[in-house]
Amino acid sequence: MSEKAAVSGYLYALSAAALWSLLGPLSRFCFAHGMEPLEVAFWRAGLGGLCFGVHAACCGELRAKARDTFVFIAFGIFGVAVFFAVFQFAIRESGAALAVVLLYTAPAWVAVFSRALFHENLSSRKLAALCVALIGTLLVCLSGGSLGRAGQTFSLAGILCGLASGFTYAAQYPFFVWWKNQYANATLFTYIFLSAALALLPFLHISLDKPCMVWLNLAGLGVLTTYGAYWAYGQGLRRISPVRAVVLSNLEPVLGTFWAWTFWNENFSPLGWGGSVLVLAAVFLLTTDRGSEAG
Repeated sequence: MSEKAAVSGYLYALSAAALWSLLGPLSRFCFAHGMEPLEVAFWRAGLGGLCFGVHAACCGELRAKARDTFVFIAFGIFGVAVFFAVFQFAIRESGAALAVVLLYTAPAWVAVFSRALFHENLSSRKLAALCVALIGTLLVCLSGGSLGRAGQTFSLAGILCGLASGFTYAAQYPFFVWWKNQYANATLFTYIFLSAALALLPFLHISLDKPCMVWLNLAGLGVLTTYGAYWAYGQGLRRISPVRAVVLSNLEPVLGTFWAWTFWNENFSPLGWGGSVLVLAAVFLLTTDRGSEAG
């Protein structure tokens, strides 16, 4: 793979992380207006899936083989919808800080998936970047991040759900690597997000009577944090390895805390600043690795 393609892959992955980091401020506004977390997740998946559906239809990429469609729908239900559900449950049971710490066990799962499914060699630099990123993310989240929930008590159910969120989040990486050469990104995301939204629907009480600003924030969740972020994420996975993509995505909690400081005058603790430096150091280690994409 050319150096130009690799650089563009890094930029796409970083763009996805930046867009995902907007989840906090956009969701917080919706919560402030009385919306439940699962309803926010439903609109995010549904609106994002509709955007991808329009994209796929305009590009003539909507059709898929019947057998493959079943796989996509199943992954949307048991991968994406379950990911949304268990992550919200982990937040409720154990607090946001610990939930995000457990969510960001995803790089370790991705490394296992990549090694087992795609025989990707983990170089010493890549392993170092992985470990540094995990430690940095742990410090950022234990510092309280944007919510300031350091030291939150937690339950066994919360821990298990948090680990499940990391596992299901990580499963997205090998899934798209497996299918990326057979279907366009828009095709894959259309089926999985619309099926995820439909899977969440029976558990919700949907109200359309919302203020205009709430709809604007929901649109931001669907268009920016779902359509835009996952489109960039898919483009990145076509150019760089899954492990590189997932380590770069560890910038998300750092950026999310930065937005909290910007919009709500919250700040990093010394522990959070230390974690942020480690995450950035992991990105530096990763992007200066001159080995092959498989190595």
